[in-house]
Amino acid sequence: MTWPIVAALIVSGVFVGFINTLAGGGTIISLSLFMFLGLPANVANGTNRVAVILQNMTSVSEFRRKKVLDFKKANKLAIPTMIGAIIGAQIASDINEEVFRKAVGVVMIVMMYFILTKPSQWLKGTEALMEKPVSWIQIVIFFAIGLYGGFVQVGVGYFILAGVVLGAGYDLVKANAIKVWIVLLYTPLALLVFILNDQVRWDYGLIHAIGNIIGAFVASRFAVSWGANFVRWVVIVVIVVFASDLLGFINIREVVTNAFK
Repeated sequence: MTWPIVAALIVSGVFVGFINTLAGGGTIISLSLFMFLGLPANVANGTNRVAVILQNMTSVSEFRRKKVLDFKKANKLAIPTMIGAIIGAQIASDINEEVFRKAVGVVMIVMMYFILTKPSQWLKGTEALMEKPVSWIQIVIFFAIGLYGGFVQVGVGYFILAGVVLGAGYDLVKANAIKVWIVLLYTPLALLVFILNDQVRWDYGLIHAIGNIIGAFVASRFAVSWGANFVRWVVIVVIVVFASDLLGFINIREVVTNAFK
């Protein structure tokens, strides 16, 4: 492995770790870079999980130190997500990827609508919802989120944020803390499936993780010190870019590929 490749993996990892901690969608950068470096799509998908785990360990540690992580509610939401992730990681890849990407893009736009039109709900949360126990509807929703996260990971943070903020009543800072904890719990299970299928390139994954850890540390500190409004605008910007890629208006993979030529 050459030094330019090492540098590309670390630098891109910083951006991915920052984006994924505050919002989601940064994985598209990881997958694009891995495939540009010659990894098959399934190996790139598996390799990415290595950095995701270490990135979220960093974020969880920082959010826990700041005492904004509600483990009790997070663990209850994590259980169905973990079950879904195991199944999602084993789903056959015969799904029409183009239709799937566009459907997710539409969901991103809908989510941004709620962020823009109901900012108080995202910024302050809803205490009444926070005090309610986890419902069967939430269990089903987070099981579905786990299916998606186990299958591809890209953008799963948006779905978790939407479920935690709109369904459980947390503001964006506390929702981000719950999000990274849930992802940390289910990703090793998905990674195990890829390991058993020999679809992990460990050297790429671990070097990329160095950057992810740095980005996650910076982002988690910003989230707490700058507050929910800062997180909200980061989420909006990333959703616009990510949804534009999914709906075919731009091609992030092409941009990343050209950047590293």
